[in-house]
Amino acid sequence: MIRLGLRLTLGGGREAAVRLAMIAVAVAIGVGLLLTMLASINAVNYQNARYAWLETGYTGSNAPAISTSTTKTDPLLWKLRADYYQGKQIGRVDLAATGPAAPIPPGIPALPGPGQYYASPALSKLLHHTPVAQLGDRFPGTQIGTIGDAALPAPNTLIIIVGHSVADLSHQHDVKQVTSISTTVPSSCNADCALGVGIDGNGITLILSVVVAALLFPVLIFIGGATRLSAARREQRFAAMRLVGATPRQISVISTVESSVAAVVGVAAGFVLFVALRPVPAAIPFTGDPLFTSDLSLSLANVLLIALGIPIAAAVAARLALRRVTISPLGVTRRVTPRPPRAWRIIPLLAGLAELGYLAYFSHIGGAGKSVSTQVVAYMSGILLTMTGLVIAGPWLTMLGSRLMARRANRPATLIAGRRLADNPQAGFRAVSGLVLAVFVGTCALGIITTIVADNGGVAGNTANSTGTVVDEFGEWDSQPTITSIPAATTTELTSIAGVTGVAAIRSNPGGTGAPAAYSKPGSGPIFGPPPQVASCAELAHTPTFGRCPASADTVTIRPDFQTGVIGKSSMSDTTWPAADLSTARLQNLPVSMIVISTDGSTAAVEQARTILQAAYPSVYPPMTLAEYTVQNNARTSAYRQLANVVILASLPIAGCGLAVSVAGGLTERKRPFSLLRLTGAPLAMLRRVVTLEAAAPLLISAVVAAGTGLLAAQLFLHAQLGDTIQPPSVQYYLLVLAGLVASLAIIASTLPLLKRITGPETARNE
Repeated sequence: MIRLGLRLTLGGGREAAVRLAMIAVAVAIGVGLLLTMLASINAVNYQNARYAWLETGYTGSNAPAISTSTTKTDPLLWKLRADYYQGKQIGRVDLAATGPAAPIPPGIPALPGPGQYYASPALSKLLHHTPVAQLGDRFPGTQIGTIGDAALPAPNTLIIIVGHSVADLSHQHDVKQVTSISTTVPSSCNADCALGVGIDGNGITLILSVVVAALLFPVLIFIGGATRLSAARREQRFAAMRLVGATPRQISVISTVESSVAAVVGVAAGFVLFVALRPVPAAIPFTGDPLFTSDLSLSLANVLLIALGIPIAAAVAARLALRRVTISPLGVTRRVTPRPPRAWRIIPLLAGLAELGYLAYFSHIGGAGKSVSTQVVAYMSGILLTMTGLVIAGPWLTMLGSRLMARRANRPATLIAGRRLADNPQAGFRAVSGLVLAVFVGTCALGIITTIVADNGGVAGNTANSTGTVVDEFGEWDSQPTITSIPAATTTELTSIAGVTGVAAIRSNPGGTGAPAAYSKPGSGPIFGPPPQVASCAELAHTPTFGRCPASADTVTIRPDFQTGVIGKSSMSDTTWPAADLSTARLQNLPVSMIVISTDGSTAAVEQARTILQAAYPSVYPPMTLAEYTVQNNARTSAYRQLANVVILASLPIAGCGLAVSVAGGLTERKRPFSLLRLTGAPLAMLRRVVTLEAAAPLLISAVVAAGTGLLAAQLFLHAQLGDTIQPPSVQYYLLVLAGLVASLAIIASTLPLLKRITGPETARNE
C-alpha cells in the first residue's frame, strides 16, 4: 500500500501534482517562518552573550574587581564608561596592563599600549568620516586594529578599547583592578548582580515569552492549516476507494503516505527558504539592535524537531481527518453536513479572560518586587489560553454571523454565502484564524505600549532646543560633587566654538538641601523632586532651556529634573525659578554639580563641546544632550515599543500567508459546486461575491471580537502591573487595523481570477 500511495501521490495526474505542490509550498512557507523564529530566539541569546566581557568588574561577575585567584596573572586596570555621538551610544573601555600576563578581552589579539586603541568596524567608519574635533580628539593615540565580532553584540555596535599607562589610569575615578575577563552572560544575572550592560534574565524571559506567544503560536496554526489543504477533495477520493472495497487500514496508509510526502518536500524547501532569506530577519532589531546573520543558527534539537516533527504531525493529522471516511464513506460522498459548533467553544476564551482578571484584581503576583518569572508564566498562560480560546470560539462566532447574514439576505450571493458558511463554519473561520490572532496581538500590544508611553511621555526642555543643549553631570544627585570650579581656559574654549551660545554652571547648595522652596509655573501647584541647586542668572540667561530668573534676581534655586523627561508635565524652559538668598561672589565658592552648554543644535557645535568636556572631565557619566537623556531614561519603554512593533509587523505577514493559502485552497475544493452553479446560470460575478463574502464575513466578525478581547486583556495587564487604566487607542492603531483588513481583502480579491479557470463546463463534466 505504501507503493500505491507513492504512485497516487507522485503520478496521479495533474490534479495530484497541483495538490502536492500547493501543500508543499504552504508547508515550506510555514517551516521557513518557524525556523526563522527559532533561529531568532537563538540569535537573541547569542547577542546577549557577547555582552559578557563588558560585565567585568561588576558585582555578580565571575571576574570580580578584587581577585582571590592564586593563578599567576598580572592585574589589569579596567574602566568602562559611555560616550555619545549624535544620539548613538559609544562604549569605551580604558585599560592599563600591570604586566605581560594581564588578561586580554575578546575580539583583539593583544592589549593596546599607551596611546593605542582598537575600534569596532562601525566606529572605525564613523571616525574616518567625522572631523577629529567632533569625535577623534576624544580618543588620543593611534588605531592599531579593529575589534572582532566575538566582542560585538551587533554589527552596528560602537565600541573602543583604549590603552593607557598604569600611572595615568590609576588616578582616574571608578577604575577597577581585575585578573580575568568576565564570561558571565547578562541573562544569568540575579538579584545580587549589578548589571552593567546587556539584558538580564527577566528581560530575556519577557522577550522569549512574547515571541512564543505572539509569533510561534500563529506560525504553528498556519502550518497545521497548510497540511489540511485540499482535505475535502482527498476525503472524496478516499471515500470512493472505500466504496470499491478498500479497507480502513489501507486508506489510512495511503493518506499517511500522501501527507508525509508533501510535508517532507515542504520541510526540505522550508530549510532552503530559511537559509536563503536569513539576512532579512537578521536586520530586524528584536532587542533594539540588528543581529549578526551568523547568529541566526539552529541547534541540532531545532533541526530534528522540525525535520521529524512536521512530517509526523502531518501524518497524524491526516489519519485523524479520515474518521468520517473510515466510518461512513457514503456520508462523505453525499456531503453530509457536519455537526454545527456548540456554545461550549466560548468557554476557553472566557477562561483565559477570567485568569487575566484574577491576576488583575485578586492576585498579588504583579507589581514591583515580585518574581518576574512567576509573572511571565502566569500572564503568558492567560494570554495563550485567550488566544486558543479565540481559535476555538471562532467557528461558533462564524456560525452565528452566517445565520444572521442568511436570515437578512436580499441578494442570491449573500444567501448562498450565508448558507455555505452555516453548513461548515470551521472551514470558513480556518482561513482567517491567523489574521484574528494578529488583530488580538496588535491590539493588546499597542494598548499596553500606548498607555505606558502616555504615562511616561514628555520632553526635557523645549523640544527645539533639547538636541542642542549639552549637560555634563558630576555624580548622582545624592553624592557630593568634587568639581569646585571651571577653569577659565575651559570656558573660553567652549565659548569659542561656533554655534555655542552660552555656558552655565549649576552648583550644589549643601546648606539648602532641606525642603525646597516652591517655584511658579502656570497651572501647576508645588513641585517636589531632587535637591535644589543654584545658578547664576547671568549665565542662565544664555541657556534658556533651563528656565529663567525673576526680575532683579542675581541667583536662583533651580531643580533641573530633566532625567525624568518632564517637570510637573511641563518643560524647564517654561519655568521661572525662585530667587536664591546667595550673592554672585558666594555662588562661585560652591561645588559644580553640572555644566550646561547651549548651542544652535548643529552637529559641529554639540560634538565639539562634548569632546572638550570629555577631555576636561573624564567621567563615567558622559556629556549628553537633553534629548539623549530622554531616550536613556525611556530606554525600557522604547525597548517594549520596539518589541511590540516587531511582533505586530511580523504577525501580519504570517496571517496574510495563511489567508492566501487557505482561500486559494478553498477555491480548489469548491470547484465542483461552483461549476454546477455556473451551469445552472449563475453569473461569474455572483460567484465572486460569494467567495468574497465567505472570507470577509468571518474575518470581520472575528476581528471585532479579537480587537475587543485584546483591549480587555491590555486593560487587565495594565491594572495588575501598573494600577493604570488603558488609554484610548491612537490613530496608529486604527490605521494598522484598517490596513490589515484592506490587505486581507486584496489577498481575497487576488484569488478571484481562479474562479473562471476552475469552474468551466469541463470541470463539471469531469467531476
